[in-house]
Amino acid sequence: MHDGISLETLGVPAAVIVTSTFVHEARVQREALGMQGIVPVVIDHPLSSISDEEIRGRAAQALAQVIGVWRGTQPDPA
Repeated sequence: MHDGISLETLGVPAAVIVTSTFVHEARVQREALGMQGIVPVVIDHPLSSISDEEIRGRAAQALAQVIGVWRGTQPDPA
C-alpha cells in the first residue's frame, strides 16, 4: 500500500494488489495514510505457496481489475 501511495503522490498511476485475506488491512492503511481513493486489486489468497500455473491464474485474475483501477472504473472492494 505504501509504495502505491508513494507512486500515486508522484503522479505515477499505480495498482495495489492484495490477496483476499488482506482487504481489511488495505482499507485501514489507505485511510490511515489519507488516500481513501486508492482502490485495491484483490486476488485469491494464498500467493506465496502456490504453483507457477496458479500464479499465472492470479495474474489473469488481476488484469481486468488493474485496468479498471487505471481507468477509474474499478469498484472499491474494501
